Amino acid sequence: MKTIRVVAAVIQRKHNGSKQIFATQRGYGEFEGGWEFPGGKIEAGETPQKALIREIKEELDADIVVGDLIDTIEYDYPDFHLSMDCFWCELQSEHVVLNEHEDAKWLSKAQLDSVDWLPADVTLVDKIAKGM
Repeated sequence: MKTIRVVAAVIQRKHNGSKQIFATQRGYGEFEGGWEFPGGKIEAGETPQKALIREIKEELDADIVVGDLIDTIEYDYPDFHLSMDCFWCELQSEHVVLNEHEDAKWLSKAQLDSVDWLPADVTLVDKIAKGM
């Protein structure tokens, strides 16, 4: 089974005194309509952090600051193995454009379970809730 290495941005912000996490809804492909943390594939020669900065610029037309690694999720989909490095991130400005996603939401800790996360992403939700 082939392995695909990707990165994911767990973008957080403070809103009305509490933390929120940015979730995006896929607008294409096999998992269209599912919710995920934005990000994408690591290209040859890139560090995970550089890949994440590039992917968020492409997907959201946004600049981010990449923080600490939360976890590396290892997940077997039917056709491939996903290895996903997940980082805490912050937007440098509120400017976001959904270039590839159907929808996006800011979720409070209590709302983290309110969306239909993709299988690999859902495995990270408990760790994110603890980190909020």
